[in-house]
Amino acid sequence: MTLGDLRTVLTGDLEIAYFDSASLVDGASDGAADGGPSGGGARGGAAGSGPGNGPSGGPVAVLVHGFPYDVLSFEGVVPLLAARGVRAITPYVRGYGPTRFRDAATPRSGQQAAVGQDLLDLVDALGLQRPVVGGFDWGGRAACIAAAVRPEGIGGLVTVGGYAIQDIAASIEPAAPIDEYRDWYQWYLHTDRGRNGLDADRDALCGLLWRLWSPEWAGAGAAFGRTAPSLHNPDFVDVAVHSYRHRHRHAEGDPRCAELEAFLATTPAIRVPTVSLDALADGFGPDDSERTRHRFTGPFSIVPLPGVGHDVPQEAPEAFADAVATLAGR
Repeated sequence: MTLGDLRTVLTGDLEIAYFDSASLVDGASDGAADGGPSGGGARGGAAGSGPGNGPSGGPVAVLVHGFPYDVLSFEGVVPLLAARGVRAITPYVRGYGPTRFRDAATPRSGQQAAVGQDLLDLVDALGLQRPVVGGFDWGGRAACIAAAVRPEGIGGLVTVGGYAIQDIAASIEPAAPIDEYRDWYQWYLHTDRGRNGLDADRDALCGLLWRLWSPEWAGAGAAFGRTAPSLHNPDFVDVAVHSYRHRHRHAEGDPRCAELEAFLATTPAIRVPTVSLDALADGFGPDDSERTRHRFTGPFSIVPLPGVGHDVPQEAPEAFADAVATLAGR
């Protein structure tokens, strides 16, 4: 597997499954991933490997996928990072693949604070020091949240389309009709019919979303077929439906996330060095990071990607990898 070794780690809510590319990094020894902190609960290999948590103390990045994707979005990115000496941690988000909730009583929340907290918890559980965080869709939002919450602990941010933290209070304001049309699946999931449709035929529905969101990517259908099994996690439907209802104030949040949601409601600035990738062929319409540039108070650059749709790391792995490696000093 070009993503590295599959491992799991325990956090407060989850047993997170993730790939670790330490063994792929140029110059890594057989024990490159050994010697990390013992308290993180990592299985299948220990967590850290040096001052920078990469082999020989090099840099590390955490790459997070969105809905309805999985870790394979980064399959072309990770080897490019390994060749430049960057270790990559690639987790399955809650509700995807082998990641599981530890307690049946835990709310199956998909709200932004829950997904963002999962990323922070993963960083802590693995003892990572100033990782670059990056992602797209839900994963880009999680990365923005981590950077906003912990600016001293995050080394850099790769986002797609600019600032991704939701302003939930403003969600009552209507968008342009064309944008409301593009968000049809969200309104569908607000209904019992939509929830039942996602549950009954998730492959057809999510495969359609892939094709709509990446209209110029001829390989979208075939690529989705490889990711589809990850959507058959027992919590996928509950987490996805809650995410789209909560952001539009149609579902209550997990009370444990209230403090973080209150902070996010202030639309906090992000001051870590950031590269924002603009997908100019996204089925939602072309990205324009300039619209939210004012939310970034540190070094900030925009990379336009003509012909690239929603799944940026899978459609443009070289650009995504270059952004991560540059922020990691490689």
